[in-house]
Amino acid sequence: MAAIITAVIAVKGADPVLNKADFERDLKAAQMLDGQARAEALIQLQPAHQARNHAASPVVPPTK
Repeated sequence: MAAIITAVIAVKGADPVLNKADFERDLKAAQMLDGQARAEALIQLQPAHQARNHAASPVVPPTK
């Protein structure tokens, strides 16, 4: 029973496969931004392992 429940959770919670063209378009758009908006947009495009590690030990950007 536990295996079936685990399989259902895995299938329903699976991450979607990313389209490389969409990623490159979003990356190009993010790089055109300035300041905090650029940083936030680039954070959203990080690979999952980088985002996970960032969440575990966030780096606070220096204030000006």
